[in-house]
Amino acid sequence: MARLPAGDPAPADGELPDSALAGVGTRPFGFYVHVPFCASRCGYCDFNTYVPGEQGAEQASGYVSAVLAEIDLAAKVLGEARPRVSTVFFGGGTPSLLAAEELIRILRRIEERFGLEPGAEVTTEANPESVGPAKLTALREAGFTRLSLGMQSAVPRVLATLERAHSPGRPQQAVVEARAAGFEQVSLDLIYGTPGETAEDWRTSLDAALSAEPDHLSTYSLIVEPGTRLAAQVRRGELVTPGEAVIVDRFETAERVLAEAGMHWYETCSWATSEAAWCRHNLGYWGGDDWWGAGPGAHSHVGGVRWWNVLHPKAWSERLQAGTSPAAARELPGSEEVRLERVMLGLRLRSGVALDQLTRQGRTAATRHLAEGLLEPDDHAAGRAVLTLRGRLLADPVTIDLAA
Repeated sequence: MARLPAGDPAPADGELPDSALAGVGTRPFGFYVHVPFCASRCGYCDFNTYVPGEQGAEQASGYVSAVLAEIDLAAKVLGEARPRVSTVFFGGGTPSLLAAEELIRILRRIEERFGLEPGAEVTTEANPESVGPAKLTALREAGFTRLSLGMQSAVPRVLATLERAHSPGRPQQAVVEARAAGFEQVSLDLIYGTPGETAEDWRTSLDAALSAEPDHLSTYSLIVEPGTRLAAQVRRGELVTPGEAVIVDRFETAERVLAEAGMHWYETCSWATSEAAWCRHNLGYWGGDDWWGAGPGAHSHVGGVRWWNVLHPKAWSERLQAGTSPAAARELPGSEEVRLERVMLGLRLRSGVALDQLTRQGRTAATRHLAEGLLEPDDHAAGRAVLTLRGRLLADPVTIDLAA
């Protein structure tokens, strides 16, 4: 299940060092809102979520008030220099379990305390079964611009293994409803590598997703996380996870099929029809921008300082009710750690990493990997390290070499 990293003590008032506040407003600023509630928990999920009957789920009734209090805290901590917000992302959990009015109320508080940049991207994740025409219309009219739907698969028995509740065909219909409501940006998520999934199953899911004509699609290799029901099934021998060759085949199939459909990768797991469809909020994470994460277990980053909230909804809300920060701990990484992270995150992107950001050892490794076909020749000639398809399949060792 979800675990928090270690860190240094976080001040009770949430105060940030002057060095962190000095650059606020010079970088894009995003807001992440974690909604930790789900109607049921999928067997593979290890996120910080709570379902009916679990300890913590009973805190749902006071959730919105606590989020509003944390937004107020963020405004107080960042002070007069607080920036306008360029992206807002409601994630979970299942944000669409909240009523449209509750989601809108949270967005309005962010707008009141910070202001939204013109053309701000406002995303909510949703399960296909928990949205409909009326809710989607209300969200779009309130300023939500982007919808991210968890499709995962179009094959019933794969959905059953994943313990997903929606029926095949419902995600595609939700896309139609989102378009009718005025959403121009709609994304679908797929998972590959589910035990028992065949190559034909995976192609069926890709084709079904493309039939809905989303402008963004993310694909994720299933990871069997310790402590989940899926992990217990694998441990007991009830399910068998696919080997590395199968995972490679699924990734290559996704790249080929999506490229043929006019979608191009801009991040290791994400494809889009155009740059306008890229998820700007996620690009902020990968590019080292500033963001405030509100909600149980949410992570934040401002001016190089990182902190993360306590996991449990009750502990989180009680701290806010008492007027104190819900942060569990924080850290200020050193310059070398930041450099390594920039290289690692940059290599996830189609834009890659500037070669002059690498050490001499890293540039030597880049030359070697170029010869091995793991880096794009044209980008290398232009002074950037960008992974080829084969390089993306071998991203971990290549990243380690270039980050040296």
